[in-house]
Amino acid sequence: MKSLNRSKSAEHSIRFILLFFVIALFARVADSLLLRTDESIIGELFTHKLFGIALMGWAVYHLHIKWRDIGFNCKRFGKGIIIGLELGVPVYTIAYATEYVVGLAAGESPSLQFFTTSYNVTGNTEMQSGMLFVLICIVGNIINVIMEDGVFRGLFLRVMEDKLAFTKSMLFSSALFGIWHGIMPLRNYLSGEQSGGGAMMSALMLVLTSFIFGVVLCLLCKSEGSLWAGMTTHFINNASVNLLHIVTSSGTDTMQTMRISIAQTILFVVVAIWYARKYRKQKRSNTFDTI
Repeated sequence: MKSLNRSKSAEHSIRFILLFFVIALFARVADSLLLRTDESIIGELFTHKLFGIALMGWAVYHLHIKWRDIGFNCKRFGKGIIIGLELGVPVYTIAYATEYVVGLAAGESPSLQFFTTSYNVTGNTEMQSGMLFVLICIVGNIINVIMEDGVFRGLFLRVMEDKLAFTKSMLFSSALFGIWHGIMPLRNYLSGEQSGGGAMMSALMLVLTSFIFGVVLCLLCKSEGSLWAGMTTHFINNASVNLLHIVTSSGTDTMQTMRISIAQTILFVVVAIWYARKYRKQKRSNTFDTI
């Protein structure tokens, strides 16, 4: 009977998460296809992110939990930020250095430049160098990580982990995170920027890489007992795409996909090893952090 009740409880949790996800995804589609705030001075799809934060607040209230229960633990803020910086800065330094060296070897005369762009799977757009645009970009990326990490690594893991093993919860949450990022190729196809085949390949690539990155961020959340380390790493990933660019004779960020792949592969290996070591330590002492 306990097994049956647990199964029903798990089904209820999954239905709740899927309903939340569908509502949030609908808002994302509307923002991407209709409002298109990333094509404005803001340069970021932020409306659905604010909606997602509000929806997350409703879920916290509805479930009778606190923000710290889904990872916004103020006591671990400083430690989490430092860990995120220690992970993100060296990894993305290696990724940028690799792209620079490859460009140099190819005779592309690469240079590292700082300006804001709006990310697009077919190439970054709208180059701006004013401080106002930089501040808008930073604020937009902060809103982004609060919503995405709060929902996918905080709320979803919190709801599922009471009923399912962490591994299953992590994979389910990361799969939804991957699907979440498959919208932009659809917009590119509808607007004629990509062919059907090209959009499908871009979508598959984004879903897969976002799934893997989601796993990395879930492992960080679990191992550190809060969202801050993952949010910082996530912010560095997104902000670097928007702000720090390698310009060559062939164009801007022509090897951006390679750079991101290198960074996220290194992150996956490092965080997986880190998590495995902490897990073994927890098995001995039974003191694993929880959000």
